[in-house]
Amino acid sequence: MAHTVTDLIDERPLSPFQIRTISLCGMVLLLDGFDTQCIGFLAPAIAREMGLEMKAFGPVFSAGLIGLMLGALASGPVADRVGRKSVVIGSALTFAVFTIITARAATLQEFVVFRFLTGLGLGGAMPNVVALTSEYTPRRLQPIFVSGLFAGMPLGALVASLLSAQMLPLWGWRSVFYVGGFLPLVIALFLVKLLPESVRFLAATGADPRRVARIMKRISPELERVEILVPPPGPESAGIPVKHLFTEGRAAGTILLWIPFFMNLLLLYFFVNWLPGLLTTAGLPISAGVTAAGLFSLGGVTGSLIQGKVMKACGAFAAILGEFSLSVVLILLMSSASSFAMTMTATLVLGITIQGAQAGLNALSASYYPTAVRSTGVGWALGVGRVGSIVGPMLAGVLLSLDWTAPQIFLAGTIPALIAALAVLASQMIGGSTNAYRAPVDLREVTVSHS
Repeated sequence: MAHTVTDLIDERPLSPFQIRTISLCGMVLLLDGFDTQCIGFLAPAIAREMGLEMKAFGPVFSAGLIGLMLGALASGPVADRVGRKSVVIGSALTFAVFTIITARAATLQEFVVFRFLTGLGLGGAMPNVVALTSEYTPRRLQPIFVSGLFAGMPLGALVASLLSAQMLPLWGWRSVFYVGGFLPLVIALFLVKLLPESVRFLAATGADPRRVARIMKRISPELERVEILVPPPGPESAGIPVKHLFTEGRAAGTILLWIPFFMNLLLLYFFVNWLPGLLTTAGLPISAGVTAAGLFSLGGVTGSLIQGKVMKACGAFAAILGEFSLSVVLILLMSSASSFAMTMTATLVLGITIQGAQAGLNALSASYYPTAVRSTGVGWALGVGRVGSIVGPMLAGVLLSLDWTAPQIFLAGTIPALIAALAVLASQMIGGSTNAYRAPVDLREVTVSHS
């Protein structure tokens, strides 16, 4: 009896080979988080050494975010043509090399160029490690593992914060960039040897069945005895990958994924960049802003790790709608908080809801699109979201220049959370498999039969 690759992966428990592959993807995302966030921790020291004001670093931050956006948009279609492995390795090498080169930057213009090029690599890595993780994970476990994967981003930011605090006084800001570049360079070399190509991608694109069989044997030696069916490539393998995000009834589902992606990443980077400053403006000490930033990242790690289980327990629709609704309440609470304890508690829980929702959206985008266009689907959703990540910090800056108070700016933050919640609600007007927020979890444990 012949079996498809998807059936064999979905019907079996995880093997050590799959766990190692997922762990390698998680390591890439942790280093991605380190390199994405380290510039924020290092900018004050760099500005002081170069005799610049902090506001001069606006173009540096924007260049990195634009690179992230373009990297995500471009890498998905490439990976859906040539495979995930080469794009993940190329992206890791790109952000490793340009992070190291950033340590040698001597002018603001060089920082802008190097952070843009670093961003291209960072943006290219994320959608493809998401696709690779989802394609080596049984469908019933995808929400848990893909959501948990995104704990690497805030965890990487925490590591960058802790290392920066220790290394800056001893060796200066350049040393942090060297570490942030050397580690992914080493990991990239391991990826060349250890990271497999996505076996689902190979099967979906009509690769040599012998190549597919060799990878399946690495998942489990007993699969060598199983007849593996490699069907001819589907319609998603033809033409421009991006167009298939809008075919076969997926247009509305794609748009209703993109809206929450945009709004949530707008909120996420709004708080990552401005939370300490807004709290200081509201009259709290600088130490409160630093504490709040740490609690927000800690909440992000927690939210990412528990998101999959919450989605399994409640369903994707209820979980993500609940998180956006709770985010509105928490932001309202922060706008009127009268005590330090209340503010810090709201910040911690907001980190859980915003970054948990983001992990959930990433898991949904990975499960919503067929294998042949999965990297494109994830990459374009993240690319659209990255536009929000650029708009959020800029919008906060504009509101501050208009003399808005911190409570007023926090109140403005409820608007994107409300819009995201409304988009999730609107998804319920779509039926069947074209609803991206359908529960993606099959709780049945089944076994594979052998020929």
